[in-house]
Amino acid sequence: MTTLKKDASIIGLISLAHATSHFTQMMLAPLFPLFMKEFDLSFSQIGLLVSILYVVSSFGQASSGFLVDRVGARPVLFGSFALFIAAALVVSISTSYYGLMVAMVLIGVGNAPFHPADFTVMNQRVSAPRLGYAYSLHGVTGYLGWSLAPLFFVGITSLYDWRTAYVCAALLYALILLVLVINRSHLKTEVVRSTSKAEHAAAGTVSQDFAFLKLPVVWLCFGFFMLATMTLAVVQSFSVSILKAMHGISFEAATLTLTAYMLCGAFGMFVGGFVAAKVVNSDRVVAIAMAAGAALLALCGTGVLGATATMVVLASTGFAVGIGGPSRDMMIKKATPKGAT
Repeated sequence: MTTLKKDASIIGLISLAHATSHFTQMMLAPLFPLFMKEFDLSFSQIGLLVSILYVVSSFGQASSGFLVDRVGARPVLFGSFALFIAAALVVSISTSYYGLMVAMVLIGVGNAPFHPADFTVMNQRVSAPRLGYAYSLHGVTGYLGWSLAPLFFVGITSLYDWRTAYVCAALLYALILLVLVINRSHLKTEVVRSTSKAEHAAAGTVSQDFAFLKLPVVWLCFGFFMLATMTLAVVQSFSVSILKAMHGISFEAATLTLTAYMLCGAFGMFVGGFVAAKVVNSDRVVAIAMAAGAALLALCGTGVLGATATMVVLASTGFAVGIGGPSRDMMIKKATPKGAT
């Protein structure tokens, strides 16, 4: 197999998996207004569901990163898909708020390993000249996963009912898992042997597992990701409700605006891949892109724009944020010690 064909296969499989993880993050959000009526929920209860997802996922990412370095990316990815299937089935039979809470825990645990696993596969198996483009497509498909989720769940619910939508989601996850299993040879990663504690003690060094904590760039990136995720969670989970409350926009129009935001983000990721491949100063690209996105989002939040202008500006915010994505990933790659991906 040629290097180009091998790289394309690996990037395609990882991008498919990444799109699925983002799709799953939006498993409940598009139908929050429906669940509020179905189970008589408040905005605070809906907010708690979102918090459960991201708190579980955040702690899970930290631990799953070590797990991926220990056992390899492939078995961890397969386990995540099993959890996604379970989560979709739990929602399909839920009769109360507690069922949704259980599903969010399963989604959070299943979602946690994707970035550690995806980047381990790409960093080890994709040739260096194509790595920037790999990060770009990886980010693009993540946004596409977010974009497709509202259309998938709202569309099937409108045709049948919401329980059928989640059964269909479980079947979709099973099909994608089958594709990954069939092509599992492309997902095998090398497990880097860690130096033993005795060897570190003899050498007077810190264990490789935690040596990266001494790097300032790691903590800067941690703060950046935390704040960016907080903002993204609001846009994903509450933009539909906020648009309806501020401007009286219909549920369908607000949902399409959220989809447009994600699609613009995907296009931004695509363009950002070429930027990341050509521009050495990845941190500057990230700073400029995020500053532009922040300014546009703040403008939407002032309420001075009309309904149509707010929807357009909100969608364009996705492009500004997306264009910095591949450069962000290159910045992380440069800061990561070998064996501590």
